[in-house]
Amino acid sequence: MTHLITKSKSHLKTLCTEIKERCVGSEGNRKATKFFSNELTRLGWETETQEFDATDWKDGGATLKAGNESFRVHVSPYSLGCSAEAPLATVKNTDELENGDFEGKIILLHSEIAREQLMPKNFVFYNPESHQRIVSLLENSGAAAIICATGRNAALAGGVYPFPMIEDGDFDIPSVYMTEEEGEKLLKYAGSIANLNSVSERIPGKGYNVIGRKGKPGQERIVVTAHIDAKKGSPGAIDNATGVVVLLLLAELLKDYSGEKIIEIVAFNGEDYYSVAGQMTWIMANQDKFDNIRLNINIDGVGYNEGKSSFSFFDLPDHIQKVAGKLVKDNPELAEGHQWPQGDHSIFLQYGIPAIAVTSQWFIDNMETQDITHTPKDNLSIVSEDKLVEVALALRELICKL
Repeated sequence: MTHLITKSKSHLKTLCTEIKERCVGSEGNRKATKFFSNELTRLGWETETQEFDATDWKDGGATLKAGNESFRVHVSPYSLGCSAEAPLATVKNTDELENGDFEGKIILLHSEIAREQLMPKNFVFYNPESHQRIVSLLENSGAAAIICATGRNAALAGGVYPFPMIEDGDFDIPSVYMTEEEGEKLLKYAGSIANLNSVSERIPGKGYNVIGRKGKPGQERIVVTAHIDAKKGSPGAIDNATGVVVLLLLAELLKDYSGEKIIEIVAFNGEDYYSVAGQMTWIMANQDKFDNIRLNINIDGVGYNEGKSSFSFFDLPDHIQKVAGKLVKDNPELAEGHQWPQGDHSIFLQYGIPAIAVTSQWFIDNMETQDITHTPKDNLSIVSEDKLVEVALALRELICKL
């Protein structure tokens, strides 16, 4: 136990302190995946890396002026930059967006239309028609630029305030975002000339998934996953360095595994990236192989220093439900949590594969109100290494019993 706690601290320091950024496409992200691959190799796992194209992003800041006032704005992640001087038009709902004339104007999105972060155009796992309609109307509006006045949207955008309504490297109208309060002040300048300057650069690069395997080729698989990427500007401790560390602890606990089933450990790279490129790359490589996956275990958000670790069950067959349920019931540090969709286990569910999602009970209970994920608050001060070891040991027991 002590040895594993020491390992946890060392791995977390590497991922959250020594590596400064883990956003997809960045040099830090590539260092993280290389570190993960080297650790699996050291522990005797057969390893594979899957390469894909990815875009990093450089934020050079933005300024906005209207009348004699200046307004604080933030560059939307992955946006193109701009230097726009144009009339300001305001839009509070989709009907106004559909029926207005916005050619050459700067659009301020506020109130009802700005309550949720828009799903990126090529995010395939969840993309409601209402979001697709807004994106389509914006792209056909002829607008010079977009300003989004937003509040909180923890379930979709994490704990940031204000949240970036548009976070999409495939959307090419320059955009910035501001608080609701700043938006209220800007409304009085509707029809007046606004000056928006935004410095933003998309940087082409590469990203990698890392896969480790043990077991006999051709057999059924248990696939254990966690995403290794993090949002730019966040250490990404709970989201999701802790999940990656649990994978590494499990790899160490199972280094001598020689069972009938294949154990596949996957560091997905893109859960916090607009086009989930890593996940899509893995799916394409497994298109004709999903039928031999017996179970997915996805780890995301574990190790928060308050509360228990949560195991949520999705469509488990009776025999797996019985084993997993008893494991949780017999372990005082674990709890059965309600089902939540915001994670990579949803990929497997869409292919009809049963899944167990492992996280912190506190995050399930506070998902709509927490202000930690995707922010600088998601750092090592909120992590309990003991909980990571407890989860890794529980997963080893579960896998061995299955």
